[in-house]
Amino acid sequence: MGSCVAWYPFMLMLAITVAFAITNVLLKKLIIDGLNHLVFITYRQSISTIFLAPIALFVERNTRPKLTPRILCHLFVSAIVGASVTQYLFLVGVEYTSAAFACAFLNMVPVVTFLMALPFGLETINIRSNSGIAKVIGIVICLGGALLLTFYKGIPLIKLPPPSEVAASPSAQETTRPRGERWILGSVAMFAGTLLWSSWFLIQSKVSKSYPCHYSSTVIMNFFSAIQSAVLTFCTDRSLSIWIPKKKIDMVHVTYTGFVSSGLCVVGMSWCVKKRGPVFTAAFSPVVQVVAAMIDIPVLHEQLHLGR
Repeated sequence: MGSCVAWYPFMLMLAITVAFAITNVLLKKLIIDGLNHLVFITYRQSISTIFLAPIALFVERNTRPKLTPRILCHLFVSAIVGASVTQYLFLVGVEYTSAAFACAFLNMVPVVTFLMALPFGLETINIRSNSGIAKVIGIVICLGGALLLTFYKGIPLIKLPPPSEVAASPSAQETTRPRGERWILGSVAMFAGTLLWSSWFLIQSKVSKSYPCHYSSTVIMNFFSAIQSAVLTFCTDRSLSIWIPKKKIDMVHVTYTGFVSSGLCVVGMSWCVKKRGPVFTAAFSPVVQVVAAMIDIPVLHEQLHLGR
């Protein structure tokens, strides 16, 4: 039984990566449908807060420690680097590239998280040991792969019909437009988002020790990020029409991303960070790319190339 328990973080992170891959494809679909980025983030974080709040109140009612200004400050910063700003940058990256490419760029997350964890003593490296050499090789491979995906566009791995032959929907045709022209801006946005997302794992490692109630901390973080996103939305566009989804199915997608991705997945990752550390949790980011590519091709008719 003890050996099975040791595998719980591994199995949980695999499930989370599948959920995130589905989310990434849905994000591309929402972008194609024209939903405002910040409006989407506000809805997503608000839905997550509403769904998780009753669970947090019931499950952690007797174990919840006192909220101090220091903990609230950490959760507020966690909302910025792990939700509001990071999601916005990620959405920009998905819009200008593709869901599969965005996931591939996140292969840098384990490396960046590891490098950030070194100064804080959360990770160590000894280049004289086999494990240390393996870490260095892994860093080089991840960075090399990220640069390859950013600057090199090779042959298509799977032959798809030209955009004109793909089913007539505007969505299928629209997805082919951003890939070529604005990939540099998308890459810059993804790189900035990667830095912030990697920072979240380190902050969450500290939050998990000072405030170990994962449901409650996720609710507070999502509440902060919903407010942050709403304020940014009103500062950039005060039109009320942007708050109305153009398609009814969009709200189903938003509900999924709010409840599953920003809710249950964040709770699961917080638990894994506490059990196995930030680098272990971040190391599963590359798996998202594989699942997203498998969904991206038949659903959004994205052409998968060797490279970007």
